[in-house]
Amino acid sequence: MTGSERVAIRARRLRFGWEATPLHWARDPQTTHTLNVLHLLLPAGERWFVELYRRVLPDVTDERLRADVRGFVGQEATHARAHAAVLDHLADQGIDTAPYTRWVEWLFDRLLSDTPLGRRLRLPRPLARRWARHRLGIVAAIEHCTAALGGWLLAARAYETPGAVDPMMLDMLRWHAAEEVEHRAVAFDLYVDQGGGYLERLVTTVEVVPVLLGMWVAGTAFLLRRDPTRPGRPTVRAFDRAAREGWLPSAGTLARMLPAYLRPGHHPLQRGSTAAAVAYLARSPAAAATAAKGDEQDR
Repeated sequence: MTGSERVAIRARRLRFGWEATPLHWARDPQTTHTLNVLHLLLPAGERWFVELYRRVLPDVTDERLRADVRGFVGQEATHARAHAAVLDHLADQGIDTAPYTRWVEWLFDRLLSDTPLGRRLRLPRPLARRWARHRLGIVAAIEHCTAALGGWLLAARAYETPGAVDPMMLDMLRWHAAEEVEHRAVAFDLYVDQGGGYLERLVTTVEVVPVLLGMWVAGTAFLLRRDPTRPGRPTVRAFDRAAREGWLPSAGTLARMLPAYLRPGHHPLQRGSTAAAVAYLARSPAAAATAAKGDEQDR
């Protein structure tokens, strides 16, 4: 299988349990909480993706794209539920994430809603269609970032060190990363199908990247301040050290993720490895356990 080969997009409803996962499950508190920001951002964001795509789906006439969008919706809904369960685990360990997640929910559910200026305002149909397309561009820009980060995580060797990371959390994050790589073209294809162009792609990238970075830094600081065992604040030195050791993508790695998306002729299948994603999904411990449990129930 080549990196650009398309595969059928389908949801995999895996089971994860967090009873044995420690509060600091990767390297040190700052690294752990930098990664834990995913659990704060993704439930509300992915639910918003799902709602937006379900609204747009009736306007898609290409049958293959319709099938991809339905598969994308299934995967994103499953991701949202999986990450939301980790928030309960963090609460059990003494970190109340609600003050941060309420702000994230406001961003997606109100600011980026169908009626961004208030529930009572209904946009004229031409403006509503343009606003929907712009939000599709926002999703496409976010999905470029998540697919690039997903590819990085699948290849990150630091996580292969025996005993260095909680295996359940690593499997969950790599399962999600693999599906982000697997469906990396769907958001872009839907955006183009609905009339999205290059100039708007530039605008949505400028909107998304600073906000996403700011939310990540703020989320890391939020979690560290509320860590019941070692409250503190994030430092650039700790981030750089974790990046040099391969636990986090470096600033240079993050910067190199953008130029490809900004090329006029860009398409997501030009980069990333579908084969690597499918290979991980085939060997995921949670996938194997879920399949085995399904076989037992069928007997």
